[in-house]
Amino acid sequence: MAHLGVPHGTARKRRSVALLATGVLTIPVLAGCTADSEGPSPVAAPQDIAPASRDRVADGSTLTWAIDAVPATLNAFQADADGATARITGALLPSLFPMNAKGEPKLNPDFLESAKVIEQEPKQVVLYKLNQQAVWSDGREIGAPDFVAQWRALSGKDSAFWTARNAGYERIEKIERGKDDLQVRVTFSKPYADWRSLFSPLYPKEVTGSPGTFNDGARTTLKNTAGPFRLRGVDKKKGTVVLDRNPRWWGDEAKLESLVFRAVEPADRADALTAGTVDVADIEPATANRIALAAREGAGNAGAPAHGPGSGTTPASALRSWALAHGSDEEAAETARAARKKNQEAVAVYAAEQKALRGFDVRKSLEPAYTQLALNGESGPLSDDRVRRAIARTLDRQELADTVLKPLGLSAAPPGSHLALAGQPAYKDGSGALGEQDTKEARALLADAGWTPGGAVRRTEDTKAGSEAEKKKEKEGESGKKAGEAGEDEKAAKDGKKAGADGEADKAAKDDAASRDEGTYIVGDDKPGDRKAGDAGIAAQDKSPGGAAGAYAPAGTAAPAPASVRHRVGKAGKPLTLRFVLPSGPGSQSLRSVGEKIVEMLDTIGIGTQITKVPDESYFKDHIASGDYDMALYSWPATAYPATDGRPIFAKPEPATDGSLLVEQNYTRVGSDHIDQLFDRAVSELDANAARDLLKQADARIWAAAGSIPLYQRPQLVAVDRKLVNVGAFGFAAPRYEDIGFTARQAAGSPANRKK
Repeated sequence: MAHLGVPHGTARKRRSVALLATGVLTIPVLAGCTADSEGPSPVAAPQDIAPASRDRVADGSTLTWAIDAVPATLNAFQADADGATARITGALLPSLFPMNAKGEPKLNPDFLESAKVIEQEPKQVVLYKLNQQAVWSDGREIGAPDFVAQWRALSGKDSAFWTARNAGYERIEKIERGKDDLQVRVTFSKPYADWRSLFSPLYPKEVTGSPGTFNDGARTTLKNTAGPFRLRGVDKKKGTVVLDRNPRWWGDEAKLESLVFRAVEPADRADALTAGTVDVADIEPATANRIALAAREGAGNAGAPAHGPGSGTTPASALRSWALAHGSDEEAAETARAARKKNQEAVAVYAAEQKALRGFDVRKSLEPAYTQLALNGESGPLSDDRVRRAIARTLDRQELADTVLKPLGLSAAPPGSHLALAGQPAYKDGSGALGEQDTKEARALLADAGWTPGGAVRRTEDTKAGSEAEKKKEKEGESGKKAGEAGEDEKAAKDGKKAGADGEADKAAKDDAASRDEGTYIVGDDKPGDRKAGDAGIAAQDKSPGGAAGAYAPAGTAAPAPASVRHRVGKAGKPLTLRFVLPSGPGSQSLRSVGEKIVEMLDTIGIGTQITKVPDESYFKDHIASGDYDMALYSWPATAYPATDGRPIFAKPEPATDGSLLVEQNYTRVGSDHIDQLFDRAVSELDANAARDLLKQADARIWAAAGSIPLYQRPQLVAVDRKLVNVGAFGFAAPRYEDIGFTARQAAGSPANRKK
């Protein structure tokens, strides 16, 4: 499961950034772009959807699409809306400016004839002219009353509406009817560059007109819709959401008769594909590899299976098994026959599954989202920007990207921006503000921050335990010496001389050590205060190289660090060790592989790491959002509106009245007033080029702050029935649901209609 940044809590000043399919983890495009290049770079991995003209798509049939779970709400503006909410409402409700394949918002002619800024002074005014054919499923025309109701619900002025986002709506001063209800005139109190982000999706006034219908009425049903499909019903028990063609749809008629969204856990999707219960599913690399293997096995390979049950059987072992099964030892024969039968059944099941998987293609691209290394700058060593920059400049981002993408047949340069991806108009590689990979410079940054190899050990003038022992020995030595000199007892004299000699030797050794070293070196551990000084000194000496176990080096000998920390940097006797939190689920293997490589890279500059693996379900909420980590990996989406959507992710945290930090979605806790000001200026700048320049300046400062280090774009892998077209790995673009379908009509019992 990939992990995405998603909204939490009841924050009311931000747009939702939940992505569609998660797999992190929650999710197209990377091409190199120098810091000085202008304009967007080309999309490196275009969408892969098997495009076909509508005349090649058959009418009818049902398609079943896997989603993670039945959505908790169908209201996309509530806090618990998720990727499934967005996927489903995309087929049911108006989207005025959906994204195209290059990540740009484009006017949707099914709903709008035009939309443009008609006035800038004294206030910004946008005039929407709606498609005259656009109607809700009850026959009422889409018009100004729907815009007014949605604005009032999302403006933030009425707390009775439980909204998770209102960015942009709070800047609207008024909405007026134009010549008729098909003309909507929106006046802003403050300029808003991202006005195209508003009213998508657009809900009917029956939903947004009152707190009751907004808060509860749209959670499990939408009685009034306006898209190529309409909602038949939500069945949480069966885990399905069923859509049918909308008979009142005025655009191109949907090719599919019905569209079923079925809840299937990512780990269960290979089984669902082989059973024929889904036709389209976002999948993990392991499932993609299995589908590719099935295709190769179906290309004419004969003989014993190369994979699966029985693949390790050699001719010799097969002969021995046959001999045992037909031998005279009845007990051994029965056991061998049972084992052979079990293996044959497993081979038959595997063969049937592989045969079923041959009916699917893996369509792949890169998602409009990047995975980052997040460095928590709230406290500790990472609160120092020099330490964060040292980590960033140690990383080989290309190697990390290749770790995830190359095995999948994808390749891309690491992202150069936090706010846009290659191919989008706002993209510019701003990573030069941080600097290229440079291990030498990384060590220099650490040293400048006080973290040095010598700092991992600490010196003591004396330890309490050692001092008391030496004093005791000296006292015993002097007593023995006096007893020997007085001749009170021959044995006492003998013992006294020995004790005296020992005392003199210890004193001489101590003096000699002091003259040449001024104390003992003690290796610092992660919690130096947990040991008494004397215990720490003994532990360090006990690890002196070349000595027998338990042997002590002479007092004053420099104690080497254990091999695990010998080359670590440290400060005041404490090695620099960071807690690296990673998800533990089976779908998060790629994140863990990247994490292990990061650990190796940081080891080269002496930074230690402590990997903590936590359950997927608690990873984001209990660790990332709460700040319980030093380093972590999670993803953020690229949107068409970086000024609006990027600000809460990188906003400077503000102290709350209870002493905590209000971080919005800035889970690295790293920000600055200057970055906030650049975002504020960009979101109010109506000149597109000027706004992009401001965003590029903001991105350069985000790079320099080194709280977030983009590593790679996430792969997008989708298993699709081979006969389906216009569906798969969409990349940036929103699906055009009315064009999706099969290239030939599916008869009853065929893959599109089995076990629905």
